[in-house]
Amino acid sequence: MKKEDLRIVYMGTPDFAVEALRCLVEGGYNVVGVITMPDKPAGRGHKLQYSPVKQFALDHNLPLLQPEKLKDEAFVDALRAWQADLQIVVAFRMLPEVVWNMPRLGTFNLHASLLPQYRGAAPINWAVINGDTETGITTFFLKHEIDTGEVIQQVHVPIEDTDNVGIVHDKLMLLGGRLVVETVDAILNDTVKSIPQEAMATVGELRPAPKIFKETCRINWDQPVKRIYDFIRGLSPYPAAWTELVQPDGENVVMKIFETEKVATPHQLNPGTLLTDGKTYIRVAAQDGFIGIHALQLPGKKRLKVDELLRGFRLTEEFKVG
Repeated sequence: MKKEDLRIVYMGTPDFAVEALRCLVEGGYNVVGVITMPDKPAGRGHKLQYSPVKQFALDHNLPLLQPEKLKDEAFVDALRAWQADLQIVVAFRMLPEVVWNMPRLGTFNLHASLLPQYRGAAPINWAVINGDTETGITTFFLKHEIDTGEVIQQVHVPIEDTDNVGIVHDKLMLLGGRLVVETVDAILNDTVKSIPQEAMATVGELRPAPKIFKETCRINWDQPVKRIYDFIRGLSPYPAAWTELVQPDGENVVMKIFETEKVATPHQLNPGTLLTDGKTYIRVAAQDGFIGIHALQLPGKKRLKVDELLRGFRLTEEFKVG
């Protein structure tokens, strides 16, 4: 079968999922339909906002479905009418068997980790938070349990000590687009030799990648500097690590932190103690040194470099964080 004859249905929602769809469309593959999340209200006016994948589909005149429920009979019938040979899932939702088992060649997923490590919703964040020096992308066939299907292909990607989650996300997104095309070609050419995840060698224990909530992002200063540094870059630029800035009058405000450095200076201060000259630097004590803050954001303000913030906000060592 030629790629022009292979009927592909593509499922995805965020920016991460656009790149692979773009590679398929620009590569001349036959994408017969796209499935994405329903529009969601956003901003102060609560206007309905299209997902990035929906916007791409509209821009390229691709047939589109936005089901509320994936087991809905009307949706399943509409999906079946596309007569897909293959379905591809990138950053979407957990599919019911009636959906993933529909095409004759199956359904494969692109996951942003080296499975079986980091099964779950936030694999890129957790790899950086945990201080890993390597991550990657995996294509695998879907089955009942989430992120457990047989692996088709993987690509390894280094994580530099200065990378935040945004940088790693973009690396994986671009490589993921190419890997999806390579996986489709392997399926077309019948050269796939998928491997059960249980048969794959792993170093250390398996780490999960659960969904991240606001409280997950709160910084615990009573830890080693390296652990806090990795935690902050693993949540930057989104959803952002935060701490409470306790003002001398007792009022607390949330301070989001985006860029930091490790300062290996011994001290006898309590973790969370704040040091500043009020002009050029802010440092917060950790167990074995300090976190030097480079970029941060206060409520109702834009993200600023520390010296910019200190020009308009009077910060003294009477403040505390926690």
